[in-house]
Amino acid sequence: MAPERRGADRDEAVEAFHDAVDMTAGRLDEWLATDESKSVGQRDGGESVGHASGRRIVELLHTKKADLTDDDLAHMRKVVGYVHRHLGQRPDGDVTETRWRYSLMNWGHDPVK
Repeated sequence: MAPERRGADRDEAVEAFHDAVDMTAGRLDEWLATDESKSVGQRDGGESVGHASGRRIVELLHTKKADLTDDDLAHMRKVVGYVHRHLGQRPDGDVTETRWRYSLMNWGHDPVK
């Protein structure tokens, strides 16, 4: 891939990530400490996938664009995909206190914001 295309792909991934993640690093960090945050998501014995992703998102939000690695960009794309898929599964009614919302918030997106 040409260097200029690689740069454009990088910029697109970063922009899509910041569009999908609407919580600040501080707010997300506070959320991840709650019982509600820890109560949702797929887990294989320990921390859920979404909760671990949330911790990584906090780190990414503190990382300068120039310092992002290919692994960071891959995780940013994963976050965007998750948020878009999950938003398409919105349940009917008030979602304020639902596992659906809590799961999205673990991935940095608050659908009632």
